Amino acid sequence: MLLADKTVIVSGVGPGLGHEVAAACVREGARVVLGARTEANLAGCAAAVDPGGSRSAYRAVDIRDDEQCAALAALAAERFGGIDAVVHVAALDTIAGGVEGADLAEWQPALDINLLGTLRMTQACLPALKASAEARGDSSVVMIGTQASVAPPAQEQRAAYSASKGALVTAMYSLAHELGPDGVRVNTVQPGWMWGPKVEQYVTWAAKSEGVAPEVVRGRLEERMPLRRMAQDGDVAETAVFFASERARAITGQCLLVNAGEVMR
Repeated sequence: MLLADKTVIVSGVGPGLGHEVAAACVREGARVVLGARTEANLAGCAAAVDPGGSRSAYRAVDIRDDEQCAALAALAAERFGGIDAVVHVAALDTIAGGVEGADLAEWQPALDINLLGTLRMTQACLPALKASAEARGDSSVVMIGTQASVAPPAQEQRAAYSASKGALVTAMYSLAHELGPDGVRVNTVQPGWMWGPKVEQYVTWAAKSEGVAPEVVRGRLEERMPLRRMAQDGDVAETAVFFASERARAITGQCLLVNAGEVMR
């Protein structure tokens, strides 16, 4: 198992990618500490991925708050003795539109969550991550970015989301240099379209709006992908698990697109 006897914090646990990351971590032998703003989502995820309750813990947390981030990190230390990896899934992607005519003050929540919140949660975990790296020789920070930060879709402008995630990639490069001497690796997974609850809702909405079957909308998306099939939330979760594991012990400061080949770099 890739994460045997490791403790992993997963932030931003909802019904989609966060849940899949937690499930994959437990399957690969990890203990998971789950954080999100909605406690009901956390309780449901913990019950699903760890019915016995011995390998999971959770706490409601808003990653815009220093004390709440510190409390989630402390929960991991108190319950399981430390932190070996952090996977940052929490994100805000609901601010639509481009730059021209935008009220840039409305971008602040995206920056506060996607960039500063991720860094705040990382800060809270650093003492434990460094201690784990010293003891085991390796620890890991995994950020979930987006394909849109390198190839924003022309048909759907979400400049605030793309810009905040692009800034997070730049921060990742700095962190990889800063934390590398302490044995802490920092990498980013960049998904494109992911078949999961959010994309399924979009496809259903678009199909209804256009008066076509959902398969038509999904097929239109997938024909742009060399593999002719959309990545699933679980595929992105598997990549995050790889980055968190010692199989990736020589990899830091890297971005990996998980997008069925839609964008290649």
